Amino acid sequence: MTPIHEQKNDGSEEVSLEIQKANYLATAAKENWISMVSFAVFILVWEMICRFEIIGPYQLVPPSEVITVFFEKFTQVNPDGGLLQQHAAASLLLALTGFVAAVVIGVPLGLFMGWYPRVNMLVRPIFDAIRPIPPIAWIPIAILWLGIGMPAKAFIIFLAAFVPCVINSYTGIRLTNPVLIRVAEIYGASNFETFRKIGVPSAIPMIFTGMKLSLNAAWTTLVAAELLAASVGLGFMIQQGRRLARPDIIIVGMLTIGLLGALMSWILTRIEARFASSRRLS
Repeated sequence: MTPIHEQKNDGSEEVSLEIQKANYLATAAKENWISMVSFAVFILVWEMICRFEIIGPYQLVPPSEVITVFFEKFTQVNPDGGLLQQHAAASLLLALTGFVAAVVIGVPLGLFMGWYPRVNMLVRPIFDAIRPIPPIAWIPIAILWLGIGMPAKAFIIFLAAFVPCVINSYTGIRLTNPVLIRVAEIYGASNFETFRKIGVPSAIPMIFTGMKLSLNAAWTTLVAAELLAASVGLGFMIQQGRRLARPDIIIVGMLTIGLLGALMSWILTRIEARFASSRRLS
């Protein structure tokens, strides 16, 4: 039979948890409300600035007009010659091509550099020489090597996304708990088995962090990459808006890049959470 004082303690703990949960929900609701009000004020001020022509229509258009153009671009090709979904699909394919190539090459390279000293000594000087060079600086030589088609654009995005993958994978595996490595050695595990079963799993959080940074870098470099004789894509759409003095087209392109980037980042975060959950269950 459970003592009375233990039942009281259990009851007080449940009440305390309920109070903490209620306080957390109240704080979250307050923060969300403040964020929504701040965003609404920003939109209102933007609208008023344009309506009262404090800034001219060739420099900035009101958000109401941006929203109208955003939906119109799903059915109208003017003035840049393509539908919004066509531009988005082309840019998405380009960004994912460079990003996936950077992950496939950069993550294993960073892991091997962090685990095997000889690989690090061999690759580190070359990587340190290439790392400070901005991806945009590679555009002229990318044209000479690959022409002006999609491979050259994907190469520029690959360079932007490659560096964060390598650095974070390298750092992640270097932070492996030495006690776990020593235990594996005591039980007779080979160096590669320790690398595969202890080093790589411990580096997973940093690997995903590097992938998120790489994804941001890929989208950041997208507009510059699509300067290479593009005829479709969000970067091309933005450039056409600049040439035609259409700030509404420019903002719609920027907004679409932001939405797609946020969506892909959210998907990557969900994959990381699912992966972490499966690791805990195993």
